[in-house]
Amino acid sequence: MLDHVPLQSRFLDHADHYARWSGLAIGMVAAQQLVTMESGDIAMPLVFAITAFGLCAVGGVLLGDALTLRPQEAVRTASLAPRLIRDQVPPRMAPLLLLQAASLVTLLVIGAVTASDPERTGRAGRVITVSCEGLRASLGPWPGLYYSGPMFAALAVGTPVCVWALRRIAHGPGDDQQRRDRAWAITGAWGLLVSSQVLLVVLMIFVALTENSCAGPLGAATVVVVSPLGLLSLFSFGWSLVTVVAPRAVDDEAADDGTYDDE
Repeated sequence: MLDHVPLQSRFLDHADHYARWSGLAIGMVAAQQLVTMESGDIAMPLVFAITAFGLCAVGGVLLGDALTLRPQEAVRTASLAPRLIRDQVPPRMAPLLLLQAASLVTLLVIGAVTASDPERTGRAGRVITVSCEGLRASLGPWPGLYYSGPMFAALAVGTPVCVWALRRIAHGPGDDQQRRDRAWAITGAWGLLVSSQVLLVVLMIFVALTENSCAGPLGAATVVVVSPLGLLSLFSFGWSLVTVVAPRAVDDEAADDGTYDDE
């Protein structure tokens, strides 16, 4: 007689996959609904859509991690070496994502400082005012406080939760490979949150400063500086998406040899 695995057991074995994929699917549906909502501002629905997608991706990965079955060992052994978060996360992509997060915060702070409130009331934090042929011109959408508020809120919520999850994984049960896979998935989810927002901020700056010739040489230089950051974020967004769908961490031998495969 053939031995059949119970349906419940098979579901629990892949519950983490279902949760991660569901988080991405819900995020895409929510983003589609938000980006098409009626609004007098063309940029704010996009800000809400990007933010909702990133938070849903993080939520799905965290739920999947909570549902991941831990291996049941007859005899548990403990290593004297302390487990560190940096040993579990992707060795190359994690510093890159941290750099992008720092760049995002920097751009948002600069955007908040340089944003202005022109004569048209209700546009505070949405545009930047420049001098154009002796006249004042407003360029936007600009990542001022009006747009950066939801982004800061998403980072303030998503980042501590992901750090807490990584600490729990590093000090929790499971074999090394399983812990790395889970840590990579969480890193990828946080990467989706960060890289998508960087892409949006870079896009806003690019549109605002290339809308007409009023930005001047300083605006052109700013576009040249932030464009590589956008390309880098596009790459990290793709990596993060693939990692959330199917996390695959390096094994112990590759880590000891110093050779890693982030892809």
